[in-house]
Amino acid sequence: MVNNLKKDIEAAYEAVSPYVKNIPLYHSASFSENYRADIYFKLENLQRTGSFKVRGALNAILKNKEKCANGVITASAGNHAQGVAFSAKLIGVKAVIVMPVHTPLVKINNTKSYGAEVVLHGDTYDDAATMAEILAEEKGLYLIHPFNNIDVIAGQGTIAVEFLKEMQDADNIIIPVGGGGLASGIAAYLKECGSSAKIIGVQSEAVSGMAASLRKRRMVRVTGSSIIAEGISVKTPGDITYDICSKYLDDIVTVSENMIAASILEYMEKAKLVVEGAGAAPLAAIMSRSIDYNNKKNVLIVSGGNIDINMISRIISKGMSTSGRFLEITLNLKDIPGSLAHITTFLADVGANILDIRHDRFGAGLPIGFSRVNLELETKSMEHIEQIVISLKKAGFDVTVC
Repeated sequence: MVNNLKKDIEAAYEAVSPYVKNIPLYHSASFSENYRADIYFKLENLQRTGSFKVRGALNAILKNKEKCANGVITASAGNHAQGVAFSAKLIGVKAVIVMPVHTPLVKINNTKSYGAEVVLHGDTYDDAATMAEILAEEKGLYLIHPFNNIDVIAGQGTIAVEFLKEMQDADNIIIPVGGGGLASGIAAYLKECGSSAKIIGVQSEAVSGMAASLRKRRMVRVTGSSIIAEGISVKTPGDITYDICSKYLDDIVTVSENMIAASILEYMEKAKLVVEGAGAAPLAAIMSRSIDYNNKKNVLIVSGGNIDINMISRIISKGMSTSGRFLEITLNLKDIPGSLAHITTFLADVGANILDIRHDRFGAGLPIGFSRVNLELETKSMEHIEQIVISLKKAGFDVTVC
């Protein structure tokens, strides 16, 4: 199953290249200087539909046109849904997308905008996937799995064909991993071409089905869920992707949700790029020093940029907190004139900028004659946060870090 993928990927490249963007590698001077390494981005967030997923979906349809005569179907709540819907419209076939009932409206509308029929079913992806299988059988639709499909994998591998034409001497290729379709395609092509680059997968530690499976050398199912990196929140890898990743991946690491949030913020501030949690995971691996990147050529696969707008403010706050630029504290102050002025002056003296203040005189457990004050502060670094907290305690304030 995992042998000779190189030919499949090269055939996929010929098939999909007229329809997808070949986005050149972007060398980031600011990131390279900051991390003392060469940092290159493969910006699939700029792809049509906002992610790499269109490559695999399009290849699966083009290679199986006869099977797609009645239409195609898949289960997805995100990028794969849009990739299949767009590809089906491009080729002129019907698309049915099964999504969990709680899928954000913006994702449903985006998928419908490409002409797909959306069926809402179940609370989880697994529920939606089961319904997709039933509908595929009943209506004679061709089922396109999000990752455990060799034609999808070959389509995702076309990314490696593109950047290998530009760079043959990369040291690290760092890839976000969910179900493993992207990592399988890229790793298989590079290794079968004889590349000496180290292929490193990255998962959120909140949900790391592939990492757990590779560690145990057998497919396992993990629990948990990822809010920030939902695009790679896969509890169990596919049997095809597991086989390929176990053969070709050199390493797989996990990163925290907080670090992924911080990396999204880094992209916004330093590169002026909107990157979703899954796409930011490789940078999170650099920022957390989970891999050896110093003085090396590192290619980071930025897999997508479809962030739920309602999540951005929370992601920014989480990212600022992780990078030491945001602190939330609670203080119990004597409820007398001048108490609030005293604390605001104190915080100004230690260089903290107050973003928000909330005052509570009636909270449960609050002693009579005291008020509880919650403050959100803009800070400069983790060291600065430590200095602020120590200074407050030395000054006699009853402080709790939230």
